[in-house]
Amino acid sequence: MNLVITMSRRYGTGASMIAEELSRRLGIPVYDKAYIENEINDDDFSKEAEFIRELASKPCIILGRCASEILKDQPNVFNVYVCADKEDRIRRIMKKEDLDYEDARALLEKNDKQRAQFNLEHTGKVWGDVNSYHMILDTSRLGAENCADILIRYFERIDVI
Repeated sequence: MNLVITMSRRYGTGASMIAEELSRRLGIPVYDKAYIENEINDDDFSKEAEFIRELASKPCIILGRCASEILKDQPNVFNVYVCADKEDRIRRIMKKEDLDYEDARALLEKNDKQRAQFNLEHTGKVWGDVNSYHMILDTSRLGAENCADILIRYFERIDVI
């Protein structure tokens, strides 16, 4: 298996939980913003993109960081976008961060704005554009706990795992 999964997501969708479950079941690492920024210790996006390409030389899951666009020409890459209803996201953030409704909503809006701006600045594309992804998972409809199963079943069906 040489599968690389990129996972873009709206803040508060449960995508990190999905990535961790996939990591456990597939035996591959998850790399996120904190890991990538810590490893390169530089704000230069071209260095970040180069590092992401290095990570993708082996099976892994990469959360965010425009990885779907950086790796778009690699045939072993599967791009997932995770979304959810705003109210569900706010409730998840309230629980995870121990915040009241208004603070969770403000944090959600701040994060979404930053992610959209980061994506547009570095790819020239609108964040969440369906044309950038192979699969879109709505955790409000599917349940975050079911999304790893959906992906595993799909990967089994197409014989990549």
